[in-house]
Amino acid sequence: MADALYLSLWYPNLRLEALPDKLIAVLGAFAAHGGQARVYSATVWPVDWSEAPVFQRIYGRAGEGVERGADPRQAVAEALELLHDDYAYEFQVGWVLWELETGDAGPSTRPSAATDVLARDESADLSSRDTGDTTRWVRGPRLVRITGFGPLFDEGAYEQEGHIRIDFGSDEPFLEEDADLGQVGARHIEQNVRQLVDLTAAVEKASGATARLLWSELGESLATRLADRLGMRN
Repeated sequence: MADALYLSLWYPNLRLEALPDKLIAVLGAFAAHGGQARVYSATVWPVDWSEAPVFQRIYGRAGEGVERGADPRQAVAEALELLHDDYAYEFQVGWVLWELETGDAGPSTRPSAATDVLARDESADLSSRDTGDTTRWVRGPRLVRITGFGPLFDEGAYEQEGHIRIDFGSDEPFLEEDADLGQVGARHIEQNVRQLVDLTAAVEKASGATARLLWSELGESLATRLADRLGMRN
């Protein structure tokens, strides 16, 4: 069963004025570890998630030969011009992973409701087939949400969610539990997991986080599920 995967980051005695630099560092780490360098959208949420955004800017998604999106520093500066203790600041970026092609829609993505207007990317040219079956793997970007929390947003949600939370969307690219894995599929999952591990370490180091937690919505360990999936448990 697919689950939602998150990474939470905490910083000691973080002042709200320091949040922009932390967000820029996290966004920059994505560009160095399989992510796209430019921000697709920025959204500012007041008080809690039930409120309508007070700011939203859709910069667009990069296409072939087209430079769209915003530089992370520009996107963060525009969104955090409205700097309040009870606001949350959400940014969406592309993160490139191997995924199973699903019908005609290409690899799966999980955009938030705030960016449903963004068109789904076409499948990447990079693809692979497992010998003996028709499984087709494609490497392309999915939307990832990076959210920085003011200390009073949603009654201090940062204590549980982190000062910065990364929403990777579905954990399917790291498991693909409904697919029969051949050697190629297992290798692609391994590559995705290695990219996740490297990114997790990179965002912690780049942003100076003192605590991090990779967690799922249903509370199941990704490492345990992955070991079961690949038959690595004793």
